[in-house]
Amino acid sequence: MPTTVLVTGATGWLGRHTLDALAGHSGLRVIAAARDASRVPPAHTAQARIGDLTDPTYRHTVVQGVDVLIHAGTWSSFWGHASHERSLFLEPSIDLIDRAVEAGVGRIVLASTIAIGTPARAGATVAAADAPVARGYWPHLDAMVAVEQHARGAAGTGPGSTTVVSARLGHFVGPGLSLGLVSALVPRLRTRMVPWVDRGSARMPLIDGTDLGRAMALAALAPGIEGYVPIPIVGAEQPTSREAISHIAELANVPRPVYSVPTRAAFGFAALMERLHPVLPGTSPFLTRALVHVGLDWHSDPATARELLGFEARVDWRDAVAASVADRRALGFPWPELTQRPTQPLDWVSAPQLPSGRPSPSVHTRRSTS
Repeated sequence: MPTTVLVTGATGWLGRHTLDALAGHSGLRVIAAARDASRVPPAHTAQARIGDLTDPTYRHTVVQGVDVLIHAGTWSSFWGHASHERSLFLEPSIDLIDRAVEAGVGRIVLASTIAIGTPARAGATVAAADAPVARGYWPHLDAMVAVEQHARGAAGTGPGSTTVVSARLGHFVGPGLSLGLVSALVPRLRTRMVPWVDRGSARMPLIDGTDLGRAMALAALAPGIEGYVPIPIVGAEQPTSREAISHIAELANVPRPVYSVPTRAAFGFAALMERLHPVLPGTSPFLTRALVHVGLDWHSDPATARELLGFEARVDWRDAVAASVADRRALGFPWPELTQRPTQPLDWVSAPQLPSGRPSPSVHTRRSTS
C-alpha cells in the first residue's frame, strides 16, 4: 500500500513547496489539508481534506488513515498577539499532535525554526540538538517552543510509536513570500533608519523555498529515524548579514545601512517601537524584538540534514534573493504587515495568488523565518 502523507498549511508558501517536492516521490498518497478548497493546488484537489485546524472535530478526523503528518500550518505574528498565538496556533497544534499519535500516525514532521534555540557564538555554529528556549518577547517563538517540547514528549521508539522530526528551518527567501527577509527589509532600508547590528557580523542561514520543500519531503520519508530528532535545514553557504543586506540593497537600488549598533541597543530600540506603536503611524511597529532575534547569529551546520536525510541545498542564496527582489519589485515593494489577520487559516506564510501567479499584496502573512 502507498504511504499516506498529510500536509497541513497546504495552501501556504511552505506547504505548496512541500506538495511540489512530494510529487517527485513515487509510492505516495499525498493529502492536502486546507480550509479553502479553491486554493488547493489542482493536482491535489481529489485528495484534499477541507476544514479548519482550530476545529477539534476536524483535527480528529483529518489524521485518520495517515502514515506521516507534515505540520506546516501556523498562525503567527512578529510581535505581541499572545492570545491569538495561543488560540490559533499553540492549542490547535498540541491537540493535532495528540490526535495524530492517538490515530497511529508513524511520523510527525514539524515546521520549526533555526531561531528556536541559542544563537551561535563567534566562529561556532548552533548545536543541532539545541534545546528550544522561550524568550518572553516573541509569543510566536514561545508557542513554537511549547509545541516542540510537547511533541518531544509524545515521541517514542519501537513498533507502534510515533517519530517526531523537528525541521528547524533557516530564514525563508524566494519568490511568493508576503513576508520574508526581502519584503520586510527593503521598505525599511528606504527610510535610512536601518543600522548594521554588531557591524553585520551575524551569519544568516538563508534557504530557498524549493530546497525547503525538498527537505520537508525527505524528513517525512527518510528511513532509520526514531524518537525525537531536531534537524537544522540550512544552506551550505550562510552569508553574514552585511553580505546579505548589501546584496539585497544593491539589487533593490536602496541605501545600505551606514552605521552600526550593538545587539543590546537594537533590542532596546525595538522594545521602544513596540511600546510606542499605538501612537505612531502604521499598522505594525517599525522594528520589533522578534525581527532583532531573527537577525542574531544562527549559523548552522548542514551536516545533520545531509547525514540523516540525504539533503543538501541546491539553490544559491544569491539567486534566491534575486528572485525575491524581482518578485517584490513587480508589486512595488509594498510595506508588509508583521501579523496575520486573526481570521486567516493556519497557513505557514500563506500567499493567496493573483491571476498572474504573484501573491496578493494585501495579504498579512509571516515567515520565519524560519
